[in-house]
Amino acid sequence: MWKSLLVLGVVFAAMCGIQCGGEKAGDKASSGAEVRRPSAAAIQAWQDRKFGMFIHWGLYSIPAGVWKGKRITKGYSEQIQSHGRIPKQEYAALAARFNPEKWDPAAIVRLAREAGMKFIVITAKHHDGFNMFHTRQTDYNVVDATPYGKDVIRGLADACAKAGMGFGVYYSTIDWHYPDASGPEPRNNNPIPPKHAAFNVRQLRELVTGYGPLTELWFDMGDPTLEQSTRFAETVHRVQPDCMVSGRVFNHQGDFTVMGDNQIPDHIIDEPWQTPASIYHDTWGYRSWAARDDLDGKIAEHTLNLIRVVSRGGNYLLNIGPRGDGSVVEFETAVLHGVGAWLRVNGEAIYGSRPQPFRNLDFGYATTKPGRLYLLVTQWPANGYLELPGLKNEIRKAWLLADPKQRPLPVDGARVKAPAQRPTPPATVIVVEFAGELRVIPETVKANGEGVVTLDKGQAKRFWNYNGGNYWEKKSLYKLVWDLALDKGGQYEVVAVTGAGAGEVEFTIAGQKLRGSLEPGGNVAGLVTLPASEHLTLTVTPPTPFAKGDRLGADFERIILRPVK
Repeated sequence: MWKSLLVLGVVFAAMCGIQCGGEKAGDKASSGAEVRRPSAAAIQAWQDRKFGMFIHWGLYSIPAGVWKGKRITKGYSEQIQSHGRIPKQEYAALAARFNPEKWDPAAIVRLAREAGMKFIVITAKHHDGFNMFHTRQTDYNVVDATPYGKDVIRGLADACAKAGMGFGVYYSTIDWHYPDASGPEPRNNNPIPPKHAAFNVRQLRELVTGYGPLTELWFDMGDPTLEQSTRFAETVHRVQPDCMVSGRVFNHQGDFTVMGDNQIPDHIIDEPWQTPASIYHDTWGYRSWAARDDLDGKIAEHTLNLIRVVSRGGNYLLNIGPRGDGSVVEFETAVLHGVGAWLRVNGEAIYGSRPQPFRNLDFGYATTKPGRLYLLVTQWPANGYLELPGLKNEIRKAWLLADPKQRPLPVDGARVKAPAQRPTPPATVIVVEFAGELRVIPETVKANGEGVVTLDKGQAKRFWNYNGGNYWEKKSLYKLVWDLALDKGGQYEVVAVTGAGAGEVEFTIAGQKLRGSLEPGGNVAGLVTLPASEHLTLTVTPPTPFAKGDRLGADFERIILRPVK
């Protein structure tokens, strides 16, 4: 596979003229030919990995948050060129000092495996424009401009391939070094001029044709147009259709949603998503003066973050920032080893799991697999029982995952007696084996005495996408879901009520779809025939998700299901 991609890269280079500085016909937006996207199997494989290593490493690792003897306290240390207002040529001179003799790709992969991580993503190019791969587009790269003289991305890609570790690259679409790009901007919300966009496309082709199969291409920052976002994503998918493109390609052109830095949603997101996290929160690149204390607290913090993310259906990408000499900070190594120790006992509850079916659990979190629930207990209940609200399955058995003898815990209906033994802090995992297909009935909205069901917006589960036009654009509400119960079946009139706004929406209930307008004072969308049921869901979405002008939720008030007499 790797060799075939390399050959394809050579052919691509010859066809598209990627060594040339100007824009070629092949660099322009797609001709309209269909571009394959990740297959269902590739998406599932990506979601099943759950835990990965992020690496922020580059020229910025040399000053390590200090410039001319002064700590640069503003912003992340990998952005020291911008926050320290360092002239371009002074910063570029750091390349002559980049000779990381302690960088060991095999050791990095080994550390990731010891931490229980299943993939690695490294910065191929950050905002400073320095390339950690041997690009043909500029000599401002690790091979041509440094005494190290080796392609960092190739070395790590080869080490990952040898170990069976997933491998992806980070690519910033802004560039403070490239002469035809816009310069540093306080919020990194730069527009991307046409020549710079073409430069990015040529570099993306190099990355997807020269480094073997990539699990993901992690775009970041900038304020691209919809055409540019589409073009960047298609550049990846034309060569590697199963490479997952991050949502920070923006304009909703990515294959997975990326949360804000260190952010974890308080709800399930029903699409592929990821939380990128830094051990210190205030920097990603190496900072020599970062506070490195409370090791046990940091291990607990990131173990719990992993649990929260996975219980809500996401992947957790935890960053390390190696020193300028390539060595990994000992504190960061210890944090990863601590999380890995917990996973060696409890990984069955994490890898390949699905999110919890419960809206909230008093004792902590849960994940699922066929026939099993995994209860990740962080708060032990005062009454001694772990309650599973709405579970309709028969519980066959429950036991501590850490107990090799699987000694059964007492079960009483839909609750499990908490054990006296509570190992593996910060979360103890209890396995609950159940019969049949998992069935959980959440709290539902019921009809009034006249059979009318009123679904207020505040009762809905909200689903958001966080990757709009740029990092700072507000998240987009793309779906509302209500859980309801009907004592009587029959025909129902669906009425949508709004305040001042109007717009088209689509309703889905019991497999039936209606499209209607949100009108002030209410509008009848149509009729549906519904069965009597203890649990139905009604979903509202815009007819074209993320289309400009969608106002789902902005003025929305309620939906009324009224029986037809």
